[in-house]
Amino acid sequence: MNRWITVVGAILIQLALGAIYAWSLFTKPLTDAGGAYQWSAKEAAWVFSLGLFSFAVVMVLAGRWQAKIGPRPVAILGGIVLGLGYILAGFLGGGDNSFVMQLVLIGGVGGAGIGLAYVVPIAVLVKWFPDMKGLITGLAVAGFGFGATIWVKAGGAWFGLVENLSLFGLPAVQSTYVLYGAIFFAMVFLGGLVMINPPAGYKPEGWEPPAPSDTGHATGALDFNSSEMLKTGQFWAIWTTFVFSALAGLMVIYCIKLFGIDALKFGAGFTVAQASAAAGTAMAIYAILNGLGRIVWGAVSDKIGRKTSLIAMCLLQGVAMLVFYYIGGSKIGLIVGASIIGFNFGGNFALFPAITADMFGNKNVGLNYGWVFLAYGIAGIAGPQIAGYFKDAAKGATDASAWQTPFIIAAVACILGGIIMMMVKPPKKAAA
Repeated sequence: MNRWITVVGAILIQLALGAIYAWSLFTKPLTDAGGAYQWSAKEAAWVFSLGLFSFAVVMVLAGRWQAKIGPRPVAILGGIVLGLGYILAGFLGGGDNSFVMQLVLIGGVGGAGIGLAYVVPIAVLVKWFPDMKGLITGLAVAGFGFGATIWVKAGGAWFGLVENLSLFGLPAVQSTYVLYGAIFFAMVFLGGLVMINPPAGYKPEGWEPPAPSDTGHATGALDFNSSEMLKTGQFWAIWTTFVFSALAGLMVIYCIKLFGIDALKFGAGFTVAQASAAAGTAMAIYAILNGLGRIVWGAVSDKIGRKTSLIAMCLLQGVAMLVFYYIGGSKIGLIVGASIIGFNFGGNFALFPAITADMFGNKNVGLNYGWVFLAYGIAGIAGPQIAGYFKDAAKGATDASAWQTPFIIAAVACILGGIIMMMVKPPKKAAA
């Protein structure tokens, strides 16, 4: 099989899985005080957080299953679970139990479907493209970031689905869940059909596997299984760095709409409607740069190394988070800050699977990266909840001051992540 066919399938899968980053599309109608649901902002945040956590936990199981039964059935199962979660939320997610049902079906079941399917393209493509792990991983997972833009725009500015769609007599939000669930299933199913590992011993033409290196650069030549990997200090350093780095991006995904409204009302005198529109633009550009950052950081890492790229990305993200509070009071500043943060956040999803393969080998990357990716689940809870805590604590504030402390916490975490990566060296494996 032509190895580039797997890239097309991977992108198709990831475009659908980007649904989780489109949650902001639904938060406004769900939290509208005069609407049908009347959720609190914290309830809306919990659906997002549970989705991220479920995504990360199930990905560990998916890594094990795809290694045992092959990547194709695991990807297709992910599409079934994801689609079913959204479709059932459409039919069952109304009335007095709307929060509980949507929390379980969108957050729990939908997140599990994403976790099942997400690891498959990464594990498959690293084996098909050992000669360009950074670029190809970034290209594949770029669909995840770009997908969020598609689903947000389709549901909002393009077609107004969350306001106007009516299927089976359901309200617009629930109708959108049903439509999206069917589309997600179809896309993941089609992409999953070409998720096939290369033949044993496969090597791209003209490429030879690198030998283990004593120069300080990990090459992927040593294969660790998960139990061996979990005993290394390198794993815990990478895992901790991932928590710190992802925390900032996930915090901004959750709060950019709320922060943008507060900052632009106070700093630029915008009305709520004007500020909301500007924040929506910033979020859309954030998603686009998130996708682009996956490709660019992946390609850069193939040139300068994964470790150097991670250090640079973490430090740049730390600086961006420090200044975001101060520049977010203007429309241009909000968009520029969101763009930089989104770009760096996207880099996580190219660099961490690639450095996992470099440090612990290509053979078991599907399972090993599942363990690394648990860091994302922790960050998915910590980032939004830290922001939500300080926002709730500042009730009555008429400016954007509630956001300063959480942004500083995220900035310090990113800088600490960069420092941790400076100390990481390739693991050594005892002779059998």
